[in-house]
Amino acid sequence: MSQSKILTTASGAPVADNQNSRSAGPRGPLLLDDFHLIEKLAHFNRENIPERRVHAKGSGAYGTFTVTRDITEYSSAKLFSAVGKQTETFLRFSTVGGERGSADTERDPRGFALKFYTEEGNWDIVGNNTPVFFIRDPMKFPDFIHTQKRLPQSNLKSAQMMWDFWSHSPESLHQVTILFSDRGIPDGYRHMHGFGSHTYSLINAKGERHWVKWHYKTAQGIKNLAPADAARIAGTDPDYAQRDLFDAIERGDYPKWRVCMQIMSEDQANHHHENPFDVTKTWSQKEFPLIEVGMLELNRNPLNYFAEVEQATFGPSNMVPGVGLSPDRMLQGRVFAYADAHRYRVGTNHQQLPVNAPRSPVHSYQRDGSMAFGSNGGAAPNYEPNSYADAPKQAPQYREPALALHGDADRFDHRVDADYYSQAGALFRLMSAEQQALLIDNIAGAMMGVSADVVERQLQHFYHADEAYGNGIAKALGIQLG
Repeated sequence: MSQSKILTTASGAPVADNQNSRSAGPRGPLLLDDFHLIEKLAHFNRENIPERRVHAKGSGAYGTFTVTRDITEYSSAKLFSAVGKQTETFLRFSTVGGERGSADTERDPRGFALKFYTEEGNWDIVGNNTPVFFIRDPMKFPDFIHTQKRLPQSNLKSAQMMWDFWSHSPESLHQVTILFSDRGIPDGYRHMHGFGSHTYSLINAKGERHWVKWHYKTAQGIKNLAPADAARIAGTDPDYAQRDLFDAIERGDYPKWRVCMQIMSEDQANHHHENPFDVTKTWSQKEFPLIEVGMLELNRNPLNYFAEVEQATFGPSNMVPGVGLSPDRMLQGRVFAYADAHRYRVGTNHQQLPVNAPRSPVHSYQRDGSMAFGSNGGAAPNYEPNSYADAPKQAPQYREPALALHGDADRFDHRVDADYYSQAGALFRLMSAEQQALLIDNIAGAMMGVSADVVERQLQHFYHADEAYGNGIAKALGIQLG
């Protein structure tokens, strides 16, 4: 048996841990000195030109967010300052794994990226139509997306590499269960919920922080496509979801979503039985009930798809006073990866494009680079500190409260909790018998042709989540679980 090769960086240095990012303690935020993580994400963002590496095909529309409940006890952000206050928004929907020419009805999560053009700057929430994700650590993001793309030799999609990765990543089971359920193929974009997915934060005028999960509940009702219908539509109208959204807005049938949140205090998070920053898990709505905050309505189509949808950029690094991030590992990785992808794909000054430009004044010291519009700062200084009274100055009053960190800086194994199965199992048991049968049939069909070792390993995950779940798929595949 030949000796395994040692994984190295592109410069040839051996990699000691390719599973876990460096963090300040097991639940703490990630560290910028993790050169291996930064190199993986930076290289991944530059693998394709010019389409997005993920979320390549999408649809977008403008709308408004209207506050329906006073939440100033949680956030000092001005867009929440009064009931009835409206803020212009832009929402981009997308499939995740497909290319720009792929069909809208493929089984895939849907992106749900929302931009608020607030009076204090742009605020972006980059989420999906699922409350969880496949992985916990951004170190695995390039690896995961590779499995959703194409084989290097044949340039074909491969069920083998998808299930091989998932079978080695049991934390993916919750999202896999959602993906292969009846909600895995939404009937267009209007009939699905959206989620911020990650844990974010809100900060009030007293400097108090609360952790928050964002939910967008469709007012159109949930509708999904049966696999046979999705396949038929893919061959007859691959732009089905785009057409449905555009036509609905053109005829004045404006889609709406109730914007809700779950709130958790810092003290509650410190004592929570699960990691509240784990994006593979949800928060119990019994323990942390949904609070309706406002209404989102889409009411205006873009005039030019390329200028306003293809060039639209979203990133969790776009924040305003009163909102913030969290120690969620995947969210922290995306803070870098999304902005870096936009600098590469669209350009250094992508924020100056009309669809991305804030509606509030911009006073920065960024200069030059591709697509530097306007005066490029004119004769004003391009450095700080400086001696000019009218030059932009920092504003300490907007400083966030300190986040207490604990633990040594190290690569903490994100798979130590061993609870990959409870929420996936609970979701399975919530399904009707018809939904369970559809889920089992979808998964069994997707695993056809996958090697026996991968199938066996994945079946154990299904079985641990729920015996009926595992046994049902095994039976559909003609396998006897030992």
